[in-house]
Amino acid sequence: MIQLENVTKVYRMGKVEVHALRGVTLSVDRGEMIAVIGASGSGKSTLLNIVGLLDRPTSGRYIFDGVDVSRLSDNQLAEMRNREFGFVFQDFNLLPRATALANVELPLVYAGSVRHRRERASEALERVGLAGRANHKPTELSGGEQQRVAIARALVNNPPLILADEPTGNLDSKSTVEIIAIFHKLHQDGKTVILITHEADIAAQAQRTVRLHDGRIAQGEV
Repeated sequence: MIQLENVTKVYRMGKVEVHALRGVTLSVDRGEMIAVIGASGSGKSTLLNIVGLLDRPTSGRYIFDGVDVSRLSDNQLAEMRNREFGFVFQDFNLLPRATALANVELPLVYAGSVRHRRERASEALERVGLAGRANHKPTELSGGEQQRVAIARALVNNPPLILADEPTGNLDSKSTVEIIAIFHKLHQDGKTVILITHEADIAAQAQRTVRLHDGRIAQGEV
């Protein structure tokens, strides 16, 4: 499903070059659940941004489902991103004045989808156990519930791949267990799941762990 070949990412800030990724080669099969672990600054989020088509590599190749994404236009990348990927972030990124249901509907709005929009959003909330909280705003929800809304939003377009960047970083231990259980259920249902984390106990929940250090994958971890 995912094939990265010697991918690099260099950020230029004035005359300074920051090498975020230094030749990453990685394969992820459809239906896998993997964790990418590393310290702050190791390149984890940069890797996720490239895999999720939010950024382009400086060099190297990225093949997604047989397509060389470097050949795609920005519009084609956006279309593929909306169709193939669901994103979950540490800070939830919910609209504070919108209800849980309205937040989950957002990807459908951006995609121009009108047909059964509310029903699809309601089904996604039910899938993460929040059917009874659809009309609550984020300030009326716990951190764990807000993250479940964010997961429902990632699911509403039924993408095959879920990318989660430190999804439990702002949660207590009880909510963390609940959120990881949801990711396991999604994996069992056939989703490909990539978790970005700096916590070894979270990474241990995945089928496979890839460790990043200074923009490189640790030897033997591909």
